[in-house]
Parts: sequence; C-alpha cells; structure tokens
Amino acid sequence: MFLKNCSEYSILALIPLAVWSIVVNILLYFPNGDNTYAANNQLTNYVWYFQGICFGGIMMIILSTVLLLVDFYKCSSTCCSGKQLYHIHCSRLGSALFALLGVLFSGYSLIISSLGLSQGPYCRTNTGWSYPFASTGGGYLVASSTWSQCLEPGYIVEWNIILFSILIALSALQGIICLFKVIYDVMGVMCGTHKILAQPDPI
Repeated sequence: MFLKNCSEYSILALIPLAVWSIVVNILLYFPNGDNTYAANNQLTNYVWYFQGICFGGIMMIILSTVLLLVDFYKCSSTCCSGKQLYHIHCSRLGSALFALLGVLFSGYSLIISSLGLSQGPYCRTNTGWSYPFASTGGGYLVASSTWSQCLEPGYIVEWNIILFSILIALSALQGIICLFKVIYDVMGVMCGTHKILAQPDPI
C-alpha cells in the first residue's frame, strides 16, 4: 500500500515538473526579457531542440495523465464462487511501458540540456558572434573571469547556466520518478501484487 501511494503521488509530481520545464525552456528564448535575439536567431542552438517545452513538458504532461488514468482504471475480470465476488486486477505492463517512455523523454531533455550547458552561450564577442566557450568542455563554468568575453546579450552566461541547470535538475527528477514507476509496475507483474481479492459484497 505504501509503495502504491508513493507511485501515484510521484506521478502527480510529474505535472508541476513538466510545467516548470516549459516555463524554463521558454525563458531561454528571452535573455533579460528581450525577444530580439530569438527573432534574429542569436541564441545557442540547443534551445531549438525544445527539450523542456516538448519532451520534458507537453509529452510528460500527456504521459502522466495516461499513467494516472491507468492507475485509477480498474481493469478486472469477475468470477463468482458462491457468495464470494473476486476481482483480479490486470497487469500493469502497459503502465510500465508508458513510464519507460517517460524515462526516454526525460533522458532526452537531460542530455540536450547538459550539452547546452557544456557548450556555453552563443554571444557577441570582440570578434563577432560565436561560441567562445565551446572548446572548454564546460571548464568555463568554474572560470567566471572568462565570462566577460560575452558582450551581448548582457549576463547571457549566467542566464544560460541557471536555466540549463534547472532543466537538468527537472529532467533528472522526472527520470527518477518514471524509473521508479517502471520498477514498481514490473515488480507488480512479476510478483503478482496486482492480484488483489476484493471484499465480498454485502448480502
């Protein structure tokens, strides 16, 4: 019962995580609230993979809704033996497959966001628009003295670091929740925890 409650509540948690992923991904298009850079395609290329909007956001909301419906839908076969009425719950194999999709979606968002963080922002330097930190392999993250190379947009390094880091954290949480759901449902199928005898109906 405890694991069942944890499974349901964790799936519910996917929805706010997905909403935050959408919001954070959208903010990446507007450094300092300015939409000029998105219109001129002067943003890091990893914001155009829609990892937070599509895979960590909309698809995760749809997925969590399906999983909740599966959890609350009683797919059962009924058989009568005297005055006893038994309900044998169907296996949650389908639920496990949907949760596995969630692992893949969150994994995609995690990988793309990590690559965006490692590459660094696309910004204007003294030599023009470029990726000044692409060759550092993410080393610029601990070398804040080099961030001044980016002249425009203002504070774009900090903007990208914060938002991509949040996306990484959100997608990691989503992946953990979906993986827990996969394990829970597979264990339920293998161990037969979903074959539960209902209480007999009152006479």
